[in-house]
Amino acid sequence: MTDQYADTILVGGHVKTSSGWAQGLTVRAGVIEMVGDHEDVLRRRGPDTRVVDLAGDTVLPGLHDLHVHPIYAGIRERRCKISQGSSLAETLRIVAEHVSRATPGTWVLGGQWDTSALGTTPDRTMLDAVSPAHPVLLEDTSGHSSWANSAALRVAGIGPGTPDPAGGIFERDAAGNPSGIQRETAADLLAASAPKPADDEVEAALEWALKEMLSYGITSFTEAAVGFTAGPRAELRAYTRLAARGAVGQRVRLCLVWSPNDPACEDVIAARNLYASSHIAPDCVKIFLDGVPTDSHTAAMIEPYADTVAGRDDEAGRHGLLAIAPAVLDQAVTRFDRMGITVKFHAAGDAAVRAALDAVEAARTANGHGPYMHNVGHCTFVAKSDIERASQIGATFEVSPYLWQPSPICSDIAAAVGPQAVERVWPVREMLEARALVVPGSDWCVVPSVNPWSAIETLVTRQVPGGGADSFGASQAITLEQAFALFTVNSARQEGMANRLGRIEPGMLADIIVVNQNPFEAKITQVHATEVKMTFIEGELVFDHASA
Repeated sequence: MTDQYADTILVGGHVKTSSGWAQGLTVRAGVIEMVGDHEDVLRRRGPDTRVVDLAGDTVLPGLHDLHVHPIYAGIRERRCKISQGSSLAETLRIVAEHVSRATPGTWVLGGQWDTSALGTTPDRTMLDAVSPAHPVLLEDTSGHSSWANSAALRVAGIGPGTPDPAGGIFERDAAGNPSGIQRETAADLLAASAPKPADDEVEAALEWALKEMLSYGITSFTEAAVGFTAGPRAELRAYTRLAARGAVGQRVRLCLVWSPNDPACEDVIAARNLYASSHIAPDCVKIFLDGVPTDSHTAAMIEPYADTVAGRDDEAGRHGLLAIAPAVLDQAVTRFDRMGITVKFHAAGDAAVRAALDAVEAARTANGHGPYMHNVGHCTFVAKSDIERASQIGATFEVSPYLWQPSPICSDIAAAVGPQAVERVWPVREMLEARALVVPGSDWCVVPSVNPWSAIETLVTRQVPGGGADSFGASQAITLEQAFALFTVNSARQEGMANRLGRIEPGMLADIIVVNQNPFEAKITQVHATEVKMTFIEGELVFDHASA
């Protein structure tokens, strides 16, 4: 009988278990069969067993990222890519290079930019100087604002008489002309005039992103907004085609965007199970409740912003934008909960977080407490009273530990809300103390890298990776064990897989990674330097640094 032997043995290293450390483990039929010392695990070796000599390396559970945009990340690699933190001069130089290579009449698309890094609020004339003929459209770091030149505005038919769309803003100059800066749905409106990537480009972008995540040890992830880049059906096709040829190794949850103003969303949600497979679960709906608490002032805030937006002295300028009326939101979340669909909210401001929690509470009141852990994404600011009630209603806080290290977007946030509010930015410590379920989401490619090790380190330090003099929300720092739990056991619970994933124990699926250092013994400011040497999913080696 061949089942008396292990398929794979990893031995000679440090294996993190729920109760401590072991020297090795065995895998059979995709499941962790045994965890123990050197001699015990080698007793399971048979003639066909693959034995991996760890040579002192560390074995950990696979990591989870519950908020990524992989197609968006892959497409951005192929476009006019501007490094975060680039100055105005550097940004315009990069745009000019792309314009010089562009076919006449074609669009130049890309990003990212931040007002604080540019040193000024940009406008269309700056891009006109380097691209008078080619339409240029650049997304900001958050993805909630865009910067266009005059040619792009002309192609889109946007001029002085164009009204602001519901939930969006065309910033204007002193004469009332569109300045070239679009916020929220206004950015979507302009982007609709730009060309969408072809199917083969979408598939190539996704395949690249999947490999990139495996190289960092990410064995499960949530695609947070299907359709964000190429439209929902094109992106669903890409996942389906890659899955059919075995190119999707990770476990993937797909969140389908819903908006009360877009009936086509309902058609996509109704057809969701046509795209399901063994590793792909299209069982999540994404609802955008607000924007971002930067110079755009589009995140919905309970207290008014600390600074002002030139030319805007309205309610939106003072408190931001709540995209969906509470009554409409409550009804939608209750319906999705009854359908067995998990809801992921985009809620950056504390007023939006409150609206999301109210909607979850409405669903629990109507339907009772079920297994679906609706999660409030980003949670940049959360009122203390709302933190206390999340665990009572079965709501999850999804935080963005890749974003809060000192960076250009954080500088924009600090300027917009003021120093007192920033003291509690991303209040992870308070969330854990309230016994709420907290999980991580990178929001890649809003952040330049999907590297989870930087996020784990900065959860503890609240500084740039490697440490620094400045910090961001230092009072909300947590321990390394707590940070690691966010990426493993907490995420597995959120995904409804806590009985199969998130821990190294006999009987759990062999979604495991081998890393070059033990992050629990390394200096905390060196955790970001952890390198993944091997990634296994159900015992199958899906990434090997030696051959990559």
